[in-house]
Amino acid sequence: MNEKVAVYDTKMTKTINNLDSELATIRAGRANPHVLDKLAVDYYGAPTPIQQVANVSVPEARMIQIQPWEKSMLKAIEKAILTSDIGINPTNDGSSIRLVFPELTEERRKELAKDVKKKGEAAKVAVRNIRRDGNVAFKKLKGSEVSEDGIKDLEDELQKITDKYIAKIDKMVEVKSKEIMTV
Repeated sequence: MNEKVAVYDTKMTKTINNLDSELATIRAGRANPHVLDKLAVDYYGAPTPIQQVANVSVPEARMIQIQPWEKSMLKAIEKAILTSDIGINPTNDGSSIRLVFPELTEERRKELAKDVKKKGEAAKVAVRNIRRDGNVAFKKLKGSEVSEDGIKDLEDELQKITDKYIAKIDKMVEVKSKEIMTV
């Protein structure tokens, strides 16, 4: 792969990784500890991810159990979950916090599937924007160190990479939608 194209390939890979982490936070009826990834608690004045102040486990298919290493963190973790957009009320039993995920309704599943498609479309737009930026940069090389045929080859190579990533995004969206719609 040409090093001029490799820069854009790296950017597209970052877009795919970002989509992957976004899709991991969408809950599909089963308990997924990744829904807590973006939540931080105040730990001695510093915002700290929940996974770094507690043991997060999935004892049952629809339950997440959070066991803080310090009992004093129970209230802070509970508050962080309540103020987040997870939509689950935590149950505090004095030593651990439980999050019980309700069974998803058909309507909610369809809503989540639409959300997954939106995130997929946003990722595709990002990949296409990277392609456009690459093509603009290649056109600026015209008349300098690269011939017109060389520019055309760079654009073709970038298009092939773009197609590969678009197909990857479609596959990720399809897999996640199928996971959400499975009862």
